[in-house]
Amino acid sequence: MKDKKSSEVGARRSSSESARAERSEHDFVYDALCKALFEGKLRPGTPLRERHLAEVFGVTRNAIRKVLLQLSQEGKLQIYANRGAYIPQPSSDDIREIYDARRAVEAGLVAILAPRITAPQLARLKDHVRKERRALDQGRRDESVRLAGAFHNELVALAANTALQEIVQRLVARTQMYVALFESARDSGCAPHEHEAIIEALAKKDSARAVAAMMKHLHQVEERVAERTQDKKSTDVGLILRNIFKGNDAA
Repeated sequence: MKDKKSSEVGARRSSSESARAERSEHDFVYDALCKALFEGKLRPGTPLRERHLAEVFGVTRNAIRKVLLQLSQEGKLQIYANRGAYIPQPSSDDIREIYDARRAVEAGLVAILAPRITAPQLARLKDHVRKERRALDQGRRDESVRLAGAFHNELVALAANTALQEIVQRLVARTQMYVALFESARDSGCAPHEHEAIIEALAKKDSARAVAAMMKHLHQVEERVAERTQDKKSTDVGLILRNIFKGNDAA
C-alpha cells in the first residue's frame, strides 16, 4: 500500500515538474518573441515558420505553435489557415479604423473617469509615466512600447468596468504592434508628454479637457504610425531571435 502511494506521489511530482518545465519553455519563447516584436525588428509581413523557430530556440514545433497561437489571440500576430503566422501588415485603412475605434472608446473612458478619479489613482498614473520616461532614456525600445500601451490599460483598470477593459485591452494590443512596427524610437518620446496632458486634465476633473487630450494623443500616434507604413525592409528572423536568445541586442 505504501509503495503504491509513493508511486502515485512520485507520478504527480513528475507531472508537476514537467508542467513547470513546459511553462518555463513557453515563457522563454514568448518573452523573446515579444521583445523582438516590440523592438520593431521583425518587419510587417514577415513569416514566422514553426520549424525555423523550433530550431532557433531548441524546442518542439508544438511548443512554438502554442506561443504563436497566444500571440495571435493577443493581436500581436496574424495566423492564416494553411499559411502560418505572420507579422501584422496593416493597410492605411486598417490603421485608421483601429484608431477611430480607440478614439470612440477611450474618449468615453476618460469622460467617465475624470469626475471620480482619486489622488492615489493619479499618483499611480504619474508613476507609470515616470517608468515610461526611464525606459526611453535607457534606450529600452521594447519596454517603452509595452509601457506606452500599458498606460491606457491602467486607465481602463481605474474605471473598474470589465466590459470596457476587455475592449480597450484588445484595441491597445493591436496598436502596440503598429507603434512597434512603424513609429520611430525618436517619435515614441512624445508619448509620456502626451500621457501627462491626459493626467493633468484628469487631475482637474475636467472631462472635456481629458477627452480633448485623449483625442489629440491618439490622433498624433496614428499620424506618426501612418507616416512609415510603406517601410517594407526585410529581416533575417533567425539572426534577430538568436541575438535576443543570447541577450545580444546588436541585431
